[in-house]
Amino acid sequence: MKKLLTLCLMAFTTSALADYIFVVPQKPGGGTSQWAQIVATQLEPFLGENITIKHIPGARDIPGFNKFHNSLRTSNKIIMVSNGGNGVSFLQEKVDYDYRDYDSIGLMNLNIIAAKRIGENMDYPKFSAGSGKVPEAWAMALLICGPGLTMNEYLACFKEHVTWVNGMSNSERRLAFKRGELNGTRENPAAYKKHVETDENAEIWFHHGILQADGSHADDPNHPGFQLEILFEERWDVEPSGEFYDAYKLVKSFRDGMQKALWVNKGNPNTFLLRNALHQMSLDPDAIAAIEKKVGKYEWKIGDEGNAQVDTLMSFITPKALINLIHFNKEALGLASVYKEKLIE
Repeated sequence: MKKLLTLCLMAFTTSALADYIFVVPQKPGGGTSQWAQIVATQLEPFLGENITIKHIPGARDIPGFNKFHNSLRTSNKIIMVSNGGNGVSFLQEKVDYDYRDYDSIGLMNLNIIAAKRIGENMDYPKFSAGSGKVPEAWAMALLICGPGLTMNEYLACFKEHVTWVNGMSNSERRLAFKRGELNGTRENPAAYKKHVETDENAEIWFHHGILQADGSHADDPNHPGFQLEILFEERWDVEPSGEFYDAYKLVKSFRDGMQKALWVNKGNPNTFLLRNALHQMSLDPDAIAAIEKKVGKYEWKIGDEGNAQVDTLMSFITPKALINLIHFNKEALGLASVYKEKLIE
């Protein structure tokens, strides 16, 4: 009996002292990895325990999230750090993970900012491809081609105007933009501050806005006046609407609304503790100042607000929007997209 009690005490102590783990679905140095490290550093004092980063990279950041879903999420100290590319893949690829199976610890309600070379004619953009960059292609088609077109007309217009360059890594893309070989690029807020704001030959082109609880999008206070909807109306004297815009809203919302989010399995006994620690961090001026210095000023959605974000996003999924998303992404961008009927259920 004494030996059994000793073993139980050792097991409890080991479990209690084990670090929390942030699972990041990409290599060290990527945007999600950098964000996770920033947040982990600020969260640790409020959690009272260490946080380590576990990188599980793979094609389009899918294997790491699949691994969390299939085996890692049953551990009470493992937190998944998802990104916007995961959101795009959830809509159009065969993935194992499903946001509806988890509880949100919290997320930053972020944006993506597109930049251009100063003085360039952006009716003919040269832009680096990538699955996480899908919403930029849709935004360009809307802004360049205007209102009232059919899906096939938008497709033809995009092919005529946009040079969509495949095969570039992020470092290659940034160098090509700096050299002027690409006249457009895009970055998450932290990378925009690092790579674009410091470039005297670059300026903002557009951004996608901040998702609101009612399903609308608000202008980004860090970059006011450059939201796609604002620029569209200024150019075309009408608000964007229609089937193409609905599909754009679907994909940009999943990408940006899930750009940097923390998840645990439903029923995790540490959920309340983690949410409380994140809430306390979000109220601490020094912690928030450290995060905003790297990322910008964006709203945190913690706990049930994060779960509600999923509900809002799921409401954008209609058969027509999903069909149009798959069609354009296949024909214009060459993506191996599939129609996921179960998302409509």
